[in-house]
Amino acid sequence: MPDSKLISLSESIQRFLPDDSSVAMGLSLESLIPFAAAHEIIRQRKRNLCLIGPISDAMFDQVIGAGCVRQIKAAWVGNVITGSGYNFRRGIETGTLKIEDHSNLTLAMALRAGAMGVSFMPTRTALGSDLFKTNPGLKAITCPFTADRLTAVAAINPDVAILHVQRADEYGNTNTWGNLGVTRDACLASRHVIITAEEIVSPDHISADPNRVITPGFRVDAVVHSPWGAHPSPVPGCYNRDHQAFIDYRNDSKTATLFTNWQHRWVDHIGSHHEYIDLLGPKRMAGLAIKNHVFSEPVDYGY
Repeated sequence: MPDSKLISLSESIQRFLPDDSSVAMGLSLESLIPFAAAHEIIRQRKRNLCLIGPISDAMFDQVIGAGCVRQIKAAWVGNVITGSGYNFRRGIETGTLKIEDHSNLTLAMALRAGAMGVSFMPTRTALGSDLFKTNPGLKAITCPFTADRLTAVAAINPDVAILHVQRADEYGNTNTWGNLGVTRDACLASRHVIITAEEIVSPDHISADPNRVITPGFRVDAVVHSPWGAHPSPVPGCYNRDHQAFIDYRNDSKTATLFTNWQHRWVDHIGSHHEYIDLLGPKRMAGLAIKNHVFSEPVDYGY
């Protein structure tokens, strides 16, 4: 058997996410967002990061507010309930934050090109849009076969991808379900992969459901047991979206001073993710628990 890759969250960020890294997170759109990992990035005072992701909800805004970020490659940064992130807006307005503007699809195509090992991906999207004015990774080209006008989207190969999943074994094989977004391509495009998982299970448990293996273990550098590691975003089959947390964050980040107070309470004052769970408390967690389970039909992989 290969060596176990199971380590702590703090060690995974310390070892595989140095300053000046490009990191892909929030890859499943509005679910499975690795907030616990983002908070550890803040605690370790990482600097000059480039954040890559389609819809990171409030996570990117938090890492920006903590002074960890120099550039964003994203389709949108904010809070899907309340609008654009305040820290993101302050960074753009003051010129301290660079942005490479994408649509959800151009970012997906960039990661797909990176996963395939090619320099760009052709697509019809973005033609006629203003994205060409702000994104040097988009070029109008002529198809050599049809003479159609197309968009060439330059490949993105992040230094690190951080994925949150429902379950993983200690060797990095994972099962994930729900909206997967660009998770698979980001994993294959990135040089390093950190997995945070709700549950650690046996390899036999993972291999019994091969179609849900979103990351093969040989592509993974670290596995972290992180129950509630995506809160306040939802995890299908585990817990629901904490709408109130996103509303509270909007109010707590309207000014830089308010955000500093929020960061002190929810990140810096907490030594580990386990303390974060204690701060949430059993009553709040019970209110977010899955009430109506919807199971998939069993399948037969026999031969």
